[in-house]
Amino acid sequence: MKEATLCTLCYIERDNKYLMLHRVKKENDINKDKWIGVGGHFKDLESPEDCLIREVREETGYELTEFDFRGIVTFVYGKSGAEVVEYMHLYIGRNVVGEPIECNEGELIWIDKKEIFNLNLWEGDKIFLKLLDESKDFFSLKLVYDENEKLKEAFLNGKTMDIG
Repeated sequence: MKEATLCTLCYIERDNKYLMLHRVKKENDINKDKWIGVGGHFKDLESPEDCLIREVREETGYELTEFDFRGIVTFVYGKSGAEVVEYMHLYIGRNVVGEPIECNEGELIWIDKKEIFNLNLWEGDKIFLKLLDESKDFFSLKLVYDENEKLKEAFLNGKTMDIG
């Protein structure tokens, strides 16, 4: 098993829309052609909030001034089901200031929350986006993908979810 990685992901919300990143610019991108929030991997000595604020600034140009820590998402994937483990700290951004910049990872677009599920999303992202929308409770979600990027299992707060 590889060493676990730590990252953040933020869905910035404004006027019933999320700022979504369509990942179309990076080479060898596991998220190629997917729509996701903004975020990235921790750097040395960063807290989750340090990483969140830095990544939002680097990818969007915005300064994030208000946010809610909403959950931990554990991603497990690979042939053996444990080749990569990533712990993602999931946030909702409530307020940003500044001017947007061009993102070197893809196109940033404000998408109406009612249209989000029409986008090319990871199956697991659909689960946590629904949780973000339907509840204010903090959650722990574990998503297990196979080597073909198919969602095999999901666990919410330690309990098996029906993903069928």
